Amino acid sequence: MLRFQALIVIASLALTLYSFIDCARRDETQIKKLPKWGWLLIILFFSTFGSIAYLIVGRVRKDKGPRPPKRRILPPDDDPDFLRRL
Repeated sequence: MLRFQALIVIASLALTLYSFIDCARRDETQIKKLPKWGWLLIILFFSTFGSIAYLIVGRVRKDKGPRPPKRRILPPDDDPDFLRRL
């Protein structure tokens, strides 16, 4: 039981530390809802709950880059590449 509690405490501290550093290093334009100092105070005072709130609500997620356009599947008689190979 003691090991489980220690694991919970370490995970909580790790989450708080990660969130605090992530918020501190981000630009003001990448943080939503509150100013940066507000999120830092929430993370510091409310630890785990503040960290989870920041990760869900407070930061702008990065786009993974431009998405390739979806290609429509054409039947063989409408596909120009297929008709060219005939």
